[in-house]
Amino acid sequence: MKLISFNVNGVRATTKKTFFEDFQTMNPDVLCLQETKANDAQVQEALQNISGYHIYSSSAVRPGYSGTALISKEKPLSVTFGLGIEEHDQEGRVITAEYEKFFLVNTYVPNSGSELARLDYRETWDADLLKHLQNLEKTKPVVLCGDLNVAHQAIDLANPKSNYNKSAGYTQREIDGLSTFISSGYKDSFRHFYPEVVKYSWWSARFNSRAKNVGWRIDYFLVSENFLPHVKDAFILNEIMGSDHCPVGIIIE
Repeated sequence: MKLISFNVNGVRATTKKTFFEDFQTMNPDVLCLQETKANDAQVQEALQNISGYHIYSSSAVRPGYSGTALISKEKPLSVTFGLGIEEHDQEGRVITAEYEKFFLVNTYVPNSGSELARLDYRETWDADLLKHLQNLEKTKPVVLCGDLNVAHQAIDLANPKSNYNKSAGYTQREIDGLSTFISSGYKDSFRHFYPEVVKYSWWSARFNSRAKNVGWRIDYFLVSENFLPHVKDAFILNEIMGSDHCPVGIIIE
């Protein structure tokens, strides 16, 4: 199976670009989207040209904000939305799909925001998401994918020194949050295969950052340690445009 995650920065906007051609090129078994910025009806309408897939979406109460979607060739055994915590479930940030051998959790982690206004909330979110994964893992292994809104190590962003403890996504508290996932047994698949490769998945829209490759790696596939032997490769598709992020993925068998 080829599993791909893509923060599309607006599903209605990206589908007016090269999304469908890119979809054919990527040929995913499952494509997880983040930041759909649309309600469920609008997501279905935007993706109506996709046939042969089952489409699920979770939308924020606030119009045009956040949101996730899951596009799956195989119909999941079950699909659930949110974390079961009202504080978190107003923004459409989690879809959990159960397959025969694993759970796939698609998430769009809250950004700590300008001046780190949501950093405390972000820490609560991380802790509750980890509990969700650990609860699922009592049944079967877990694959977590999505925009986790954190660069874990200095290698994961172009300018670590100038951003450290100043910019959302590279504070020690956020780094420690992701470290807790990893120390709890959820392995960063890209770093597992490519420990020293410099590759990014998001670029600021300012300063011609993408052309200069001044980016951040903030999109991930984290995999239960006991499921890692089933993961054959991980990849980042820098050549796919249409968003300020690019798709990331893994191959499993």
